[in-house]
Amino acid sequence: MQSPLFGFTETQSEDRYALQNRKMLRVALNGHEDVLARKGSMVAYQGLIEFDGEYQSAGQRRARARTGEGLDLMRCSGQGTVYLANLAQHVHVMDVDHDGLTVDSAYVLALDSTLHWESIAVDSQFGITGSGKYNLNISGRGKVALMTSGQPLMLQVTPDKYVNADADAIVAWSSSLRVQMQAQTHSSGVWRRRGSTGEGWELSFLGQGYALVQPSELLPPQNAVIGGGAAAQFGMGQQGARGQNQGNIFSN
Repeated sequence: MQSPLFGFTETQSEDRYALQNRKMLRVALNGHEDVLARKGSMVAYQGLIEFDGEYQSAGQRRARARTGEGLDLMRCSGQGTVYLANLAQHVHVMDVDHDGLTVDSAYVLALDSTLHWESIAVDSQFGITGSGKYNLNISGRGKVALMTSGQPLMLQVTPDKYVNADADAIVAWSSSLRVQMQAQTHSSGVWRRRGSTGEGWELSFLGQGYALVQPSELLPPQNAVIGGGAAAQFGMGQQGARGQNQGNIFSN
């Protein structure tokens, strides 16, 4: 049997986390350190690997119910190799150190089981009830695999050069950064979803660190019904444009 498909062979690497290709992650398990992966993200595995639902603490369950932010994870354990992917999104491996990483839970593919995560809020300077954006703060030392729709842009933030990013395009940032959520439109335009500019909410980053932006603003799929309430109208929460678009990709 012959085919160009036989050119897509397994990646040979001694690293625990390695990219099989731009859209698939290869994780090597040695029988001692488990990896937590997005539920349903396993596409193949070799060896003696077990998959179990990951326990969530009462605090994590309450935070998930209150904010909509959380991780639906499975624990991968054993000895062998597991391949992970999600809707052909681009995969990127990052090291988490003492600075920590803040990320939207929708973009997490896998992480070391030694890392800790909790929900945090990004406040709105306008004080609009229900419009606050929630994200996950990942702390500890280890690796996390993130996903983006398309090839992302890593922006450096320094004390003399701050960065603004669309709230629908931002993927992750250094937890040490100071963050402010604000409207991209002015005056009365803030009360209309995205005003008349096609733009909505932005996050401003100040300090020393980085911000990761993807080349895709998550918008509702065709015929999606946007929920009611302030959060939904401003694109936030599970009933907003962001929540309605979970798992959809508009740019690869």
